[in-house]
Amino acid sequence: MFPDYDVIVVGAGHAGCEAAAAAANLGSKVLLVTMNMQTIAQMSCNPAMGGIAKGQIVREIDALGGYSGIVTDLSTIQFRMLNRSKGPAMWSPRAQNDRMLFAAKWREMLEMTPNVDFYQDMVQSIIIKNGRAAGVVTGMGNEIFSKAVVVTSGTFLNGVIHIGEKRFGGGRVAEKAATGITEQLVDLGFESDRLKTGTPPRVDGRSLDYSKMEEQKGDEAIVGFSYLPVERVKPENQRSCFITYTNTTVHDILKTGFDRSPMYQGRIEGVGPRYCPSIEDKINRFADRDRHQIFVEPEGWNTVEIYVNGFSTSLPEEVQHQALKMIPGFENCRIFRPGYAIEYDYFPPTQLQYTLETKILPNLFFAGQINGTTGYEEAACQGLMAGINAHQKTRELEAFVLKRSEAYIGVLIDDLISKGTDEPYRMFTSRAEFRTLLRQDNADIRLTERSFKLGLASTERMMLVEQKKQGVQQIKNILNNFNIDAEAINPYFESISSAALTERQKASRILLRPNVSLPEMMQAVPSLTEQLKQHSVDIIEQAEIQIKYERYIEKENELVEKMSQMEGLLIPDNFDYDKISAVSKEALQKFKKIKPRTLGQASRISGVNPSDVQILMVYMGR
Repeated sequence: MFPDYDVIVVGAGHAGCEAAAAAANLGSKVLLVTMNMQTIAQMSCNPAMGGIAKGQIVREIDALGGYSGIVTDLSTIQFRMLNRSKGPAMWSPRAQNDRMLFAAKWREMLEMTPNVDFYQDMVQSIIIKNGRAAGVVTGMGNEIFSKAVVVTSGTFLNGVIHIGEKRFGGGRVAEKAATGITEQLVDLGFESDRLKTGTPPRVDGRSLDYSKMEEQKGDEAIVGFSYLPVERVKPENQRSCFITYTNTTVHDILKTGFDRSPMYQGRIEGVGPRYCPSIEDKINRFADRDRHQIFVEPEGWNTVEIYVNGFSTSLPEEVQHQALKMIPGFENCRIFRPGYAIEYDYFPPTQLQYTLETKILPNLFFAGQINGTTGYEEAACQGLMAGINAHQKTRELEAFVLKRSEAYIGVLIDDLISKGTDEPYRMFTSRAEFRTLLRQDNADIRLTERSFKLGLASTERMMLVEQKKQGVQQIKNILNNFNIDAEAINPYFESISSAALTERQKASRILLRPNVSLPEMMQAVPSLTEQLKQHSVDIIEQAEIQIKYERYIEKENELVEKMSQMEGLLIPDNFDYDKISAVSKEALQKFKKIKPRTLGQASRISGVNPSDVQILMVYMGR
């Protein structure tokens, strides 16, 4: 009934979709197995993509030839560039999306991708032949064979949903959990554990009073996520979000349900996300605060459903409803669906290689929440990397790995496999030591050429990158040679409280002043505009960033060079750690468990000291 496949992808969430697309676009014959064809690329939680550091990840996925950026742009109802008041390293794009349109566009793009087949069923176990993953067995008893398997099970592995004292199996509300895989892998020697996440109630937007809330509009200029010329929402057509706040009355009502809270009664064993706590957790942890921010987010263009961001909860439904009605603007709110918590199995990611292939079972790859991460963006980038490497492995080609200095994706994977996680991991700009290099504006310059050589990024993408690099260099040359007279620029300086010029100066030097921007300089000096008018806004911005931050970028590149020396020192696969007598017991245990690939990775393992690394280097004969 089934042909043999190169790659089988288990689960069609954000990780599974990117894995299937990547492997297929590289030339693998792919089967995407999902328990429900109607929920492909479902936004299980908030209808938004991007945000702090997550926006950088989506742009990296796009630069590599993934689909998330394109789908996001095609379904955006509001766009904002966060952190504009800070330096460019902190700028992070974020989109509010139409939930149904997002999933529909993803499915449409997958169906248009040659080499992707679909099958609706639950995967119960992995077929193992000659000590390798060789396919899957489905709930209906079908055996489907492949050269590699990518598991992207999300919250479905032995998922349990909690609403107050109610407890029932499920991977999402109204969808059954997946069983069998955890038990099989544990029998093979894998370590598994439990994590928890939650989601807020959804309410009827017609029952809200927006006059009592603060309106939050989208940006006037929409940058978007994809580097391709994708059709995007027009600024004037964007949907607004709104902000309101909880209060002490809301908190007091919520506290009445704590005795029935699954979290406080010990019915939830898994650890929840530190950076997206439930409302009851916020009340407990921040007892001194008398209010918490609530973001009121529309779910799409043609629906009245509202996502109550900031009110994630697993308290009894009646308590949720009573508390919501005390929030300004929610006095008459009607609930479409209560918030709930979900507990699920994950496999600590120290059991993975850099390619996201498992160490115990060759040709089996993990991506997404199965690795202990949270967030669509984190899942999608792992899916992309697992899909690429599953293809590479089946073709006996070189592994595709991104370094910490090359991408946020590299930071995320290195953090996971070197340090592990005992709580849902999410990305922040602070996790990247080279964030001046890893900006959202230059992901294409950093990554597209590598992906193009691999065969994933298209010729169109590569041409756009070349045009961008040439344009940036042309602008830099113009600014380095263009003189500006004092009388032309001083009125602009006066408007921004900057010291007046006393003599002619190169445009590039003027641009180094604080608060001076290239677009404003161009407005003040029409002859400069004439020189640069053929260049697009994003190319002008890229040139400005490179000039303004040249010294910082140089310093970070020097640090990268130093770090690369450690990264270049490979530890043999068969290295005998037991012969090292002088390292700490903890370091020895971590070395044997994680089996670091390089001395650089060894130095980043939690509990390993610099002296342990030096001793390891001596035993390697350095």
